[in-house]
Amino acid sequence: MRTRILRSMRLLAPLAALAGLIATAAATGVLASAADARTTVAPRNTAVPTVSGMPRQGRTLTTTNGTWENSPTQFAYQWQRCNDQGTGCANITGATRNTYVLVAADVDNKVRSVVTASNADGQASAQSAATEIISSNSAPRNTVRPTISGTTLVGEELTANNGTWTGGVRSFTYQWQRCDETGASCTNVTGANGRTYGVRVADVMHTLRVEVTARNDAASASATSDRTAVVREAGPPPPPPPAGNKKPTIALLSARFVGIRVYARVRICDDSRRNVIIIERDSKLGQRSLTRRFSTATPPRPCGVYTRSWTPGLRFRRGPGRYVVTLWARDAFGATSAPVRKSFLR
Repeated sequence: MRTRILRSMRLLAPLAALAGLIATAAATGVLASAADARTTVAPRNTAVPTVSGMPRQGRTLTTTNGTWENSPTQFAYQWQRCNDQGTGCANITGATRNTYVLVAADVDNKVRSVVTASNADGQASAQSAATEIISSNSAPRNTVRPTISGTTLVGEELTANNGTWTGGVRSFTYQWQRCDETGASCTNVTGANGRTYGVRVADVMHTLRVEVTARNDAASASATSDRTAVVREAGPPPPPPPAGNKKPTIALLSARFVGIRVYARVRICDDSRRNVIIIERDSKLGQRSLTRRFSTATPPRPCGVYTRSWTPGLRFRRGPGRYVVTLWARDAFGATSAPVRKSFLR
């Protein structure tokens, strides 16, 4: 019996060894197939990086990594400078950390970050949104003065153009001003703070200008436009002057108060041989000016002396300050003399 059992074991041993080899080979094949089936996947961005910090020269910006799938193991950074529209971006040399200190070259531009995520299978990049315009450390600087477009007729609309500024301007505000016919003695028009301005009756025989104030993150600065043409009332233009027509001239012979009334005596010379309009304006610092018109009734031939009187408004007679009387002469064809003035200390 024992001899029979030993003989059976000798016969089964090779079969067991063969079965072991088959099992090992099968297991190895399964593992190899699993390894061959694994897909290589680089990082994939699911939320773009964001930039925090004050967009002002000398300040530090910081970028987040954003959110990524597929387990990035490493992040790299590159800051870029863009134009004021946030386009045309280019790498900033040496700006390869997750923080960046803004320099003078960034002023009037925008910046953004580019984050590159890597793992064993590859890499991918994602960029942040561009920042606001980068502000300088000082007030904006005007390089081209503001301008005004539109027609200086009552009822028309004028528009302020900002001009050109440096220093990372973030916003603009406006103040319209009414000046005399020569562009002097300008005062703010109350409530006229929009970019556009409706020309009104009070502006007749005045010029206008606009003061534009630019603000950045550090401070503000202002610049004024040139004055407009003299404001006219709406209606047909005056007839063309005859050849050789010259502007009238006006000389102030006297101006004085008699009680609360002002008497002015002027000498006007003109070659148009028609009646001439005398234009008078009351003005006082901090007060809205007032304009009057008088006819000469008889034309200068070629010169004439005229006396006109009026009572200034209470705002010109009350309180301290300098009350100014300004007079012009205008002929029938719209030609206007240089102004003459008389001031009174009240």
